[in-house]
Amino acid sequence: MHTDPDTLFARLWESYRQVTPSAERIHKILGAEEGQAIVNDHIALRTFNLDPVRLDALAEHFLSLGYQQGGEYHFEAKKLYARHYEHPSRELPKVFISELLVEECSPELQSVVKGLVEQVKPEAVIADDFLYSGRHWEVDYETYRKLMRESEYAAWMAAWGYRANHFTVSINHLDQFRSVPEINQLLKDQGYTVNASGGEVKGSPAELLEQSSTMADRVPVAFSDQTVTIPSCFYEFALRYPKPDGQLYSGFVAASADKIFESTNAGS
Repeated sequence: MHTDPDTLFARLWESYRQVTPSAERIHKILGAEEGQAIVNDHIALRTFNLDPVRLDALAEHFLSLGYQQGGEYHFEAKKLYARHYEHPSRELPKVFISELLVEECSPELQSVVKGLVEQVKPEAVIADDFLYSGRHWEVDYETYRKLMRESEYAAWMAAWGYRANHFTVSINHLDQFRSVPEINQLLKDQGYTVNASGGEVKGSPAELLEQSSTMADRVPVAFSDQTVTIPSCFYEFALRYPKPDGQLYSGFVAASADKIFESTNAGS
């Protein structure tokens, strides 16, 4: 396990930006506009609820760095369960980890996913690099397509494996931009597509969190039989509001996160 969170997040970013070229460009645009460092609000990771890759196994990498469990979230339509983790210092990014409830899916999907996970060595899961190690299995394009028909989430995992599904710019730490619509306008002016599922701005001041995201980049991925261009990862933006005690809200809004998941949908 990493002893230093900064190294872990730097490596997660490196693996993420390799398949999300738009994130690096947007990061640079904001940095140039701002002349300041971009603060990462949170990252998200995906997995399956099967040993040895369950949510808890991924979380252990952060718990060992002093992170603590925050809220838990249920996405019944997508058959997902999630938790978030935060560090007591509040200086480090929050972490949102979700897992597919495989037993709630069709027998066909269960069989495919179990076959993928069986190829993961238990020792790989506790290795320092696991959270940015990519795919640990062979999968052909037709299997990806079959998974996609039932669960976009399962298909994404099959294609991309272990890496940050998104990083998130903290709008609270930007000087030039004060609102999610302003950020969305900048993205559109630069030619990026904003995820409009449930509206371009997800959440509200009343829920203490507003979010938006780009639609995932499309980049080539090598399946076992052919290389195909498919959705990879996306970039998210979050604006947090203070709770009655004056501290910024640090949780997540399930209804908004539900729509954010759709940033990797292939149909868009």
